[in-house]
Amino acid sequence: MLHVEANSYPLYHSPEEVAMNPTDLHRLQLLAGNAQALKKEFAWHNVSASRLAALLWAVEDRTAAPESIRGMFDRIKQSASAFSSFRGLLSVALSAVLSLREDPEGRLNETMDIYEQMRDLKFKSSDYLVFAAFEIAENAEPARRAEAIERTRMFYEGMKANHRFLTSQDDYIFSALLGLSELPTESTLKRMEQFYAELKPEFRAGNGLQALTHVLVLGEADAGTIPRMMELRDRLKERKLRMDKDFTLPSLGLLALLPTDTRVIVDDIEQGFSYLREQKGFGRWSITEQELLLLVSGVVISRSVGQIRESVASPAVSNMLMSLVAAQQAVMIATIVAMTAASAAASSS
Repeated sequence: MLHVEANSYPLYHSPEEVAMNPTDLHRLQLLAGNAQALKKEFAWHNVSASRLAALLWAVEDRTAAPESIRGMFDRIKQSASAFSSFRGLLSVALSAVLSLREDPEGRLNETMDIYEQMRDLKFKSSDYLVFAAFEIAENAEPARRAEAIERTRMFYEGMKANHRFLTSQDDYIFSALLGLSELPTESTLKRMEQFYAELKPEFRAGNGLQALTHVLVLGEADAGTIPRMMELRDRLKERKLRMDKDFTLPSLGLLALLPTDTRVIVDDIEQGFSYLREQKGFGRWSITEQELLLLVSGVVISRSVGQIRESVASPAVSNMLMSLVAAQQAVMIATIVAMTAASAAASSS
């Protein structure tokens, strides 16, 4: 768990006494507006990917610029072949994150180059590999990228050796985040297995639990993290919010890593969930509870990480904090792809 000064956060007050965090409210308002703008601009594209794109701009305190994102979207189409994963399910989200960069075309070219290097190492073409390559382009200096790619391969192969049937392309992004970290490969893989064995009696064995172990090692979980996570789970269940399901379980772990009173976290999630559920395009018929919880968690996590980064001077800690934000995005990417695949399978049966 992250460690900050004891007085870094205010004392807990009951939800009746506290209004929604103003930063969260502002970003949720941006998210709702951005989602509507992007849904209109990309009407024939996956709506969940558009909501992720809306979130990526909102957590930067930015109102989405559909014309800028469309321009990047068209640039990707020009640069990638018709069947390239760069033009796949998450192309709108990729366009959104690239359009936030100072040199979007340069970052795209770097991402495509790293993508091909990873394919040479037998990584399979997929939406996941696109974002894994982007994370390496974004967070590794050019001289260190070959090392990051190799460490990504080592982490992925280690996961595959431990969980042959669970480990697949949806683990590429987490492998890249681990590869970018300073964590030693062998002991980190062992620690992940220890978490898996410890948590298996509490949660259903599966992809969600495996992804949870990834975020716990990325966040350097300590002895207090697991009890905090159980406390968060129970407090959220009392509010009729379930974050112990397969898609949201990794986000529950990320929330447990935050050095904030669990009651405050639960209030933040509940208030954000209630607010967003009332917005256009976020009602029960438009978005599932799990996806809505992921969006709200993304807002809470990004704001909390931003606050903590302001109080720490260590570049290593700052980088680790940013990996938690990236991990939340990885969870959302995996969820979007999985939900879309499940929906397609159901409609064809």
